[in-house]
Amino acid sequence: MMSQQTLITDARNTWCPGCGNFTIQFALRNAIQKLVEEGVPLENIVLVTGIGCHAKMADYLNINSFYSIHGRTIPVATGIKLANPDLTVLCCAGDGDAYAEGLDHLIFAAKRNSDITVIVHNNRVYGLTTGQYTPTSPLGFRGRSTPGGTVEAPFNPLSLMLTSGAGFIARGTTRRMKGLEDLISRGLRHRGFAFIDVLQICASYFNVSELYDRQGYDLSGHDPADFEAACRKVEEWDYNRDAPIAFGLFYRQEKQVFEDQFPHLSVAPAEREKAIEKILDTKR
Repeated sequence: MMSQQTLITDARNTWCPGCGNFTIQFALRNAIQKLVEEGVPLENIVLVTGIGCHAKMADYLNINSFYSIHGRTIPVATGIKLANPDLTVLCCAGDGDAYAEGLDHLIFAAKRNSDITVIVHNNRVYGLTTGQYTPTSPLGFRGRSTPGGTVEAPFNPLSLMLTSGAGFIARGTTRRMKGLEDLISRGLRHRGFAFIDVLQICASYFNVSELYDRQGYDLSGHDPADFEAACRKVEEWDYNRDAPIAFGLFYRQEKQVFEDQFPHLSVAPAEREKAIEKILDTKR
């Protein structure tokens, strides 16, 4: 049986000490390990990353992976799933990657209910480029591009996903690894579009671990099938003001999956591979 250690590569890790990405890496590793133990072939799991500190996940996890360009993580993942629906496809994207450059792709993937899982490493700052503000940075955030403080309030990605039609909406934190691992496991098993916003710190440019520890709490007694209750709950914290921050599954609904609307995708894998070979032969 494959050990957890074999899912971690020997690549030199260059994340800053204390970075929240370490927690996401191990939570994701454990979730993938469980899938494999349940019978999902490791070679059928594909990770797509964008540009940013999060993208090194493709180097540090020993699974099939694809580096996309900034903001284009989701369309690449959608294309992979359409080309081979037998694959389990997940994305790791940063808050700048998903909520700025790639926001349109995020909205339409939720609207279509593409069968992919999107994990957003939301440290609320552009860490790789040394501290610029992102769409979820708080009002007044001071960084390289806003030394006088931002004049823009952040937007709420969970509210956006609800109104866009996402069928699985969750928020985790790197301060609660077990809860995060559970959310990732459930997201990977959800049939349809699964969105997980992960609040993490940037150890170098926006370390707010005390905030998440002080204001964070685990959802309990909440029915994720209740859309109106989910709307109220996601508005509890607007990513700006001093308010309670809930972690857990806010909303879940089963509905028609985007890929199911294409009859050719139901072709047996062997027949699909023959068709692909035929196309490739015409290009040689």
